[in-house]
Amino acid sequence: MRVTPLFIRPDWPAPSSVIARCTTRLGGCSVAPYENFNLAYHVGDADSSVAQNRSILAAALPPNTKLSWLSQVHGTAAVQAGQDRCASTADAQWSRSAGVACVVLTADCLPILLCSRSGDIVAAAHAGWRGLLSGVLETTVAAMNTKTDQLLAWLGPAIGPDAFEVGAEVREGFLAAARPCEFTVAQCFTPNLTRPEHYFCDLYSLARIRLTALGVTNVFGGGFCTYRDSERFYSYRRDGETGRMASLIMLR
Repeated sequence: MRVTPLFIRPDWPAPSSVIARCTTRLGGCSVAPYENFNLAYHVGDADSSVAQNRSILAAALPPNTKLSWLSQVHGTAAVQAGQDRCASTADAQWSRSAGVACVVLTADCLPILLCSRSGDIVAAAHAGWRGLLSGVLETTVAAMNTKTDQLLAWLGPAIGPDAFEVGAEVREGFLAAARPCEFTVAQCFTPNLTRPEHYFCDLYSLARIRLTALGVTNVFGGGFCTYRDSERFYSYRRDGETGRMASLIMLR
């Protein structure tokens, strides 16, 4: 059975040489609790289903596209895509080579796609709160070695600011990293009035603050919520045992 995946296509002014896509949970062949288009081997889904879903994804991209997968660890390493036959242990990757797709997997964490205005380099980063706080965007942008005012960024589907609850230690970590300019970061955390020392965290705004500090001011996307939109998105926070979506970017 050949199924057509449902993509989200970023709404951003990327050059024509750039292809960017984000999958949803729709369009694949996995069964509950991974239905339908799970692309991750490590979550407990049948290997045969994941392999078929990855084949479906590859068939929806230009012929001979090389999909570069990562072994993600909530860290900050950024590697060149397509250099290893096995998945690199990293949370971001970049490429200047046509036909190599930088892929990150998420199910609440924030996928961030980047490209240059000239269309000669692309990158993808997996950014949960740990990665954002530790500096995954900083290492990704540094690895791209491009003037930051020439970069575009797109924020893919992540858990929304009214659903992502964190403890006070997460808020304190971001505030400490932002000093002496922590006021803007403080606005990304809304107290949970029913649970003392807990806050709702806005990953999208935290990412925008980090990108702006790096000089990346052309930032698009955001506004999704993987937790609330169960029809389109997997959510680890909502379901626990679940699949993963892929966000990818490549040069033609």
